[in-house]
Amino acid sequence: METPLLNGGDGPVSELIGGDGDYAPVKNVKDATAVFWLETVKLWKIAAPLVFQIICQFGTNSLTNIFVGHLGELELSAVSISLSVIGTFSFGFMLGMGSALETLCGQAFGAGQIHLLGVYLQRSWIILLFSCLVLLPIYIFATPVLKLLGQDHDIANLAGQFTIITIPQLFSLAINFPSQKFLQAQSKVDILAWIGFLALVGHGLLLWLFISVLGWGLLGAAAAYNFTSWLIPVAQVVYIFGWCKDTWLGFSWAAFKEIWAFVRLSVASAVMLCLEIWYMMSITLLAGHLTNAVIAVGSLSICMNVNGIEAMIFIGINAAVSVRVSNELGLLHPRAAKYSVYVAVFQSLLIGLLCMVIILVARDYFAVIYTDSKTLQQAVSKLAWFLGVTMVLNSVQPVISGVAVGGGWQAIVAYINLACYYIFGLPLGYILGYVADFGVTGIWGGMIAGTSMQTLILLFILYRTNWTKEVEETSKRMQKWGGQDIKTVKNDNNI
Repeated sequence: METPLLNGGDGPVSELIGGDGDYAPVKNVKDATAVFWLETVKLWKIAAPLVFQIICQFGTNSLTNIFVGHLGELELSAVSISLSVIGTFSFGFMLGMGSALETLCGQAFGAGQIHLLGVYLQRSWIILLFSCLVLLPIYIFATPVLKLLGQDHDIANLAGQFTIITIPQLFSLAINFPSQKFLQAQSKVDILAWIGFLALVGHGLLLWLFISVLGWGLLGAAAAYNFTSWLIPVAQVVYIFGWCKDTWLGFSWAAFKEIWAFVRLSVASAVMLCLEIWYMMSITLLAGHLTNAVIAVGSLSICMNVNGIEAMIFIGINAAVSVRVSNELGLLHPRAAKYSVYVAVFQSLLIGLLCMVIILVARDYFAVIYTDSKTLQQAVSKLAWFLGVTMVLNSVQPVISGVAVGGGWQAIVAYINLACYYIFGLPLGYILGYVADFGVTGIWGGMIAGTSMQTLILLFILYRTNWTKEVEETSKRMQKWGGQDIKTVKNDNNI
């Protein structure tokens, strides 16, 4: 079994580790440098494969759009709308519901309660399958939903047809996310990267076969999308059943007991992440009602696409720091949890600042990749400062969210997101964009203000966090959200 313990071994590194396995207090620059390097290695050992996996997942959608784009403009618009609006909505909700497993499995693994991981995994599968049923009407009635959001009727009709065909993909998420979080908690991330890569290659071959060779059109695109979406969780489950003998002990009736405690944490996780994901989506919807909507939406779409590429890096770091924090809290290592957070936030901030510098230097040129329109290129250039600031904020904010998931603070962060994003940022953006008539810069500026407030509040909470107290609360949280006595679950009868 892999272990998150701080193994110092012999030499200078061993001097950093105390008798309890936690870091000794940092007393000088030499100690700080050594801890920084050790935590950097631990962080990126988890984050690098996850970033690669997320890029492969992003590539699956991109490949679908590329192949569909050769069918026609209407088909491309319809599939793009289906994947970006309906798909992103369900993806955010299901990812949030699955993130409860990230907290509990990470802390249980760190605490050595490995018999709980399989029970938590089964419980999350049950909850997410029911969540799919809740989301199902959105897929069935996608056409009227998209028309209600102001989409062109022809695009909405075709997008609705494509969305209905991809209902199997929705249910794949119910198996995918819990299995992914189960493996992440144990730092078994290399297998996730390999599965993601092979799925991406297979998806490209299926798209070529179904669309280019067999001529199935949108039906072929949907079939390839569904098949690839199910290939990933099936491969993960096969690996869990075959190669996770320590943490997968078979199906258990315990998964059905006291399930509501787990549901509460899942809902809190879903609300926290959905409020973040949907916040940046809303800027495009608001811009769609401006006077010069074509240029506004076009320039914003280019900026959001660039921002989305950077975001893949920080989603990986988000998951990695969540694993590090939850594992170390479970191990009763407060200083290791604290230092892992500081290193992750610092490195993410540096990456964000570097991305901002690159965008500002290339502000007159990078839009050429996306469009030949000089008007659109100039509009993107004017938004470069907003994009750069957003990149910096989005470099720190996802990492703090990962800390929240690892520590079990989802409910608190959900309230902060609601206040900063939807009570402050969104109304301010509307006022600046429409009332003050600043247009798209006003909308984006107001929303940046909301993100800035949220980031500052979360940074203050991190600064004031008593990590020793967090360690003391870990066992209570596992019993509260796990919904059972951690000492007796392993004796429960299996199915």
